[in-house]
Formats: sequence, structure tokens, C-alpha cells
Amino acid sequence: MTSKNFRQTKFIFVTGGVVSSLGKGITCASLGMLLKARGLKVTIMKFDPYINVDPGTMSPYQHGEVYVTEDGAEADLDLGHYERFIDENMSQMNNVTTGQIYNAVISKERRGDYLGATVQVIPHITDEIKQRILLLADQSHADVIIVEVGGTVGDIESLPFLEAIRQFTLEHGPNNTVTMHLTLLPYIETAGEIKTKPTQHSVMRLREIGIQPDFLICRTDQKIGRSTKEKIALFCNVRVGAVIEAMDAETIYEVPLHLAEQQLDQLVVDALQLKAKQLDLAPLRKVVEKIKHPQQTARIAICGKYTRLPDAYKSILESFVHAGVVNDARVELVWVDSEDVEQNGPGKYLADVQGVLVPYGFDYRGVEGKLLAVRFARENNIPFFGICLGLQCAVIEFARNVCGLENANSAEFDSKTVDPVIHIMESQRRVREKGGTMRLGTYPCVTKEGTLARKIYGSEIIIERHRHRYEVNNAYRDILEEHGMVLSGLSPDGNLIEIIELKDHPFFIGCQFHPELKSRIMRPHPIFVHFVKAALNQAGAAAMVPSQSDQKNE
Repeated sequence: MTSKNFRQTKFIFVTGGVVSSLGKGITCASLGMLLKARGLKVTIMKFDPYINVDPGTMSPYQHGEVYVTEDGAEADLDLGHYERFIDENMSQMNNVTTGQIYNAVISKERRGDYLGATVQVIPHITDEIKQRILLLADQSHADVIIVEVGGTVGDIESLPFLEAIRQFTLEHGPNNTVTMHLTLLPYIETAGEIKTKPTQHSVMRLREIGIQPDFLICRTDQKIGRSTKEKIALFCNVRVGAVIEAMDAETIYEVPLHLAEQQLDQLVVDALQLKAKQLDLAPLRKVVEKIKHPQQTARIAICGKYTRLPDAYKSILESFVHAGVVNDARVELVWVDSEDVEQNGPGKYLADVQGVLVPYGFDYRGVEGKLLAVRFARENNIPFFGICLGLQCAVIEFARNVCGLENANSAEFDSKTVDPVIHIMESQRRVREKGGTMRLGTYPCVTKEGTLARKIYGSEIIIERHRHRYEVNNAYRDILEEHGMVLSGLSPDGNLIEIIELKDHPFFIGCQFHPELKSRIMRPHPIFVHFVKAALNQAGAAAMVPSQSDQKNE
């Protein structure tokens, strides 16, 4: 097990205990941001213990958002956190699942690569895991690779990854590796104190596996006193200075500031014997200040079918935070279930918002409600933004209610529709397997001069990420354009409609790609920035219109 770059690359392994959803992804992303701010080249890797090859076939209710990388990998939503914080593109090598590992090992066994050996978890599975880490080191040329292990210590699924980490730290030495354990310190209100026993037991399980954490990141909603830190350090066999308090924050973008206050970045730099410049977090502090103290507010509705689990739209949520910073505003998101709109009409849910976003999704459930939301925004001059299925809904609604094609639909929802204004892509017609087979990753788009799209991007050629099987049917281009729809973004060959918009509307735009995947806290996506600006203008215009009571008083 060797790598030509491993002596230059240092490795930080982050595990979790007690309960899941403590924020390992945010912790890794925050530490990565600090190290990058100190002049180091950083990348982050996620180990997911589920047997699925990737989350692409999993329900959003099971796994939340499927994040798509530049090279077309369907990955865990934590990769979105990594990219948003450190502003570095992840790739298929940055997300490794149990399914991928076993698939690779079994394929090698079938080819005879193991020369007749009995294939076992140790060494074959663990060797494959270690090789993935070293491959990323070779390809990324990073100074530091942060590796997050999904799940919690004690999960059967995580054991091969933890064993591989134990071997890796032993093989590569203490100055090249650091281990961190994220754990929970619950506050028992009736006792009036923080309890350390769950953390002690979690670390005990980790040490039984053979991993002694160098740092403990302790999630808590209460301040940790010196005596509590000393107790944790004593029972968990770490230095007191290595017990890091991770208090609940108003915004996730404040977490790096909290960690920096405790000098976690310096402790890691010292432990790994890295050469790094001084930390300058002034730009981040300004951003956090704007998030916490906005000057104005816009109410924007997200009309979707997965609204019971906001993580299904995680990148969209964060993109609104980023766009709000640029506009000195807070975006108040109003969650609207498209099935409720279908049953009760859009006016009940959308009458008092300044913007409507219709996001992506699959299958027919709730689509008619989305179409009603699109029509309400179009006819009432409410700023509208459609993403992926949102664009397709905008086209269907326009075809039905403006072009006069009353039965227009998508072939995805009605294979016998007489007017399939949305149909399956030619390249997808013979595809039978579901996993990893959609149009995935980045593709170029040409924006049309004089359009809103060109104004937003300020560029003719743009590059965006995709995840879809269906597209606008070119047979209906003429009738759409004749009735006023602008096809403002096309693929370079002109065959794929990427962006649509309406002229006589405050803001109406739809895109087949997923712009939310490229928004960063320090580099917000321009469509979201302009959409929020349009919503704020709408709010300002509404505020200037006197109410009926004001008119009576006059």
C-alpha cells in the first residue's frame, strides 16, 4: 500500500458517536475552510456505510438531497457542504460507499486478481478502502485530506471503514494523521448539568476498535466549563486543550469562527507539522454579520413535493442564504406542499409571497399543484424561478394556458398525451438501469443576447450541472416562441433547451440544470442573487401600495 504523494499529504479522520446528525459534515467543511484560509490545499472525502452504490436511487425522505459533482457523480449531500465552505469542486473520488467498495472487490475476485486467495473483509475490503484514500491523495495533490466517516461508532456497517482507518494511521504515522471524534454532551435540565457519560462510552467503543482520538469535538447547547473539559480529557485519554466545544450556532457559517476561537486550526497544523500562513477570517465575519443582521426580508415560497424534509432541497436553501447576503436581506422560505395546492388552490398559499420557486422532482405526484403555482406566479406577476422539473412545469403550463394546447403534458407523467411538450431525451431511450444513468454532471450552455439569462450571467457561454432524463420537445419550439416564451439558453448544438423566460414579467425564468449546486457562501450563484433581488423589489412595490384601510382614512 503505497502512494507517491502520501508523504506530502496529511490526513484527518473524523468519526461520530452517541447519535447521528450531530454535524460531522459541517465540522469537516468548517475545518477545511480554516485550513484553506491558512494557505493549504484541502479536499474532503466522505465514507458512506450504506450498501447502495450511490444515493441516486434513494428516496429524498431516506437520504435528503442527491448532490451532483462536476464529473457527474451522484453523491451524499455533505459534499455540498464541503464545496460551499471550501469553494473546491469535489469529484466521484470524494464520496465512497460500502456498495462501491464491495462492488470493486467482487469485480477483482471475478477477474482473478487475487490469485486464488480467499477474499475477506481484512485485508481485501480494508485495502480497497485505504487505496481510495491514497488515490485521492495522488489525484488531488492536496496538503490535507479530511475524511468523514458516516454513521456512528458501533454501527456494524461502519466497522470496515473504521478498521481501515486504524490500519492507515498505524501505517502512516502520527505526524501524518490526526483523528477527531464528534460526540454529544447532553444537558439534563432536571439535574442542571451537562452529562459526559455518553461521550465517555462513545470514545470507549472507538478505542475498543483500536482508534484513540486526538481531538474531541463536543456538540452542546451549553458552555463547557474547565472542570467538564478536564473530566472528559481524563476519561477519554486526550489533552484538555484537545477537547473542543461545538456550541449550537445561529448559522452554520459561524461554526468556523467558533472553532478558530479555540485555535483548532493551529492545533491541527502543529499536530501534522504543517507550514501555514496566519488566519484571516475578516471576510467570513462580514458575511456572518449580514446573515445575522439583515436589512430587509423577502418571502419566497418553495412549492415542491418533498417539503416535509427540507434536506431534500438543502443546496437550494443554502443558495438563498448566499443570495441574501449579497442583497443585505433575509429570505424567509415558505414551504408549500404541491399536493395541498392541487387540492386547495394556489391563492391560499401564495397570495402573500414575493417569489415562487418550483424545484426538481420525479413522478407525477403533486405535479398538477406545481402547474397551478406556476400559473399563479405568471398571471399575478410574482417573480418565478423553476429548476429542472420546475422548468418543465413552466413549459407545460404555458403550453396549456397560453398556447391553447389543453392536454399538453410530459411523457414522464402521461405516455399517451397528444401533446408531449416534454419528452425523454434521445440518449435515454434505451436506458434500463436507474442508478447513475441520467444526464449527469456539467454541460455548456449558450445564452441568447438581450435576454434576462445573458444579463444575469454576463456571459455567452456558461457551465452548469445537470440531473435529468426528460427535456423540452423541440417539435413545440415554434408554438412556444410564437406565444412569447423566450428560449434564452441552448446547448451548443442547439438541440437542448436549457433556459426559458418570459419578457413581460418582473422575473420569470426556468433552467433545466441545477444552479444551486454551484452556489458558494463567498461566491453566490447569480440566478439566485437576481431572483432574491426581484423578490425584494416586489416586496418594496407591495409596501408602497396603500391598503384599503389607508385609502379609507385618506
